[in-house]
Amino acid sequence: MAGCGYTVRMITVLVRVSHGPEALAATLSALVPAVAAGLIGDAVILAERQDETLAEVADAAGASLVIAQRSSWIEGAKVARRDWLLCLDDGDIPQEGWIRVLDRFVALSKPEHGLARMRRRRGGVASALTNLFADARVRAGDLVHRRVLMNEVRARMPVRLSATIERDPVFG
Repeated sequence: MAGCGYTVRMITVLVRVSHGPEALAATLSALVPAVAAGLIGDAVILAERQDETLAEVADAAGASLVIAQRSSWIEGAKVARRDWLLCLDDGDIPQEGWIRVLDRFVALSKPEHGLARMRRRRGGVASALTNLFADARVRAGDLVHRRVLMNEVRARMPVRLSATIERDPVFG
């Protein structure tokens, strides 16, 4: 983002697939503005099993497809080309303003500050408590430095970003 006073650093997006190619396509299409802005440099799709349609979607998006256990972001980090990783589930849609927020965080943060969490709009007491007592486990909606994810550096408690992420209502 030229003229902002800081350097743009590209990130890799890791997308776990559990709802199928339609949910994956919804998430990938929501990321196109960040690719155009120079924030996202590559994407890694994490699937539990080989799937021809997922492979076609990944290929069309220029993303890598990795077969990995559902809970494993680490397999994606191993093939990511960038140090900063945005972890998403298929069907996640970042909301307006997220590109600027993530770009600034990546430009100004060190690996040991390497865990930031986007807000999720969910109602209820359970959601408020989850956000209040956030732990340092990486989950969908987090921006994490590769060294933190690979346990090379211990992360501090997650930084709460002013960016918001929502689920596409079709995919719950």
